[in-house]
Amino acid sequence: MEIERKFLVRCCPQDLCRYPSAFLLQGYLASGPGGEVRIRSADGHCTLTAKSGSGMARTEYEISIAPEQFDVLRPGTDGRRLEKRRYTIPAGVHTYQLDLYLGSLAGLMVVEVEFDTVDDALAFERPAWFGPEVTKDDSYKNAALAHRGRPKEAGSAP
Repeated sequence: MEIERKFLVRCCPQDLCRYPSAFLLQGYLASGPGGEVRIRSADGHCTLTAKSGSGMARTEYEISIAPEQFDVLRPGTDGRRLEKRRYTIPAGVHTYQLDLYLGSLAGLMVVEVEFDTVDDALAFERPAWFGPEVTKDDSYKNAALAHRGRPKEAGSAP
């Protein structure tokens, strides 16, 4: 079970370059109201992930795949791809995953925080640099972004 909240970003932390980051390529083999199946390459580490459900708590299954398997599956994601730079920011007991989207989604910035329990997620107080919460807005799911592009209300980067 993945328990996560997602927020738009008001402004990036000024010291962003000091945090580790990875370049992510991901594409969706299937997506719909019941869930999605994606492939991802994060600086060469490749995974196949199936997610189901919506909102804050979703079921997630992930397995490692070889880069060659990623390459074989990638053509099946035409028209449903995205790329982003993900920064990993430690923050006390939490880790913030700040995504700066590239390509056709350039300028969009979101941050995700994962939790051990729903109660922990509900008790979370976001820092000032986090913007509006979009956890329940399916148009900000990566599968939707890869398929339909930037939500109209996202505009350009805040």
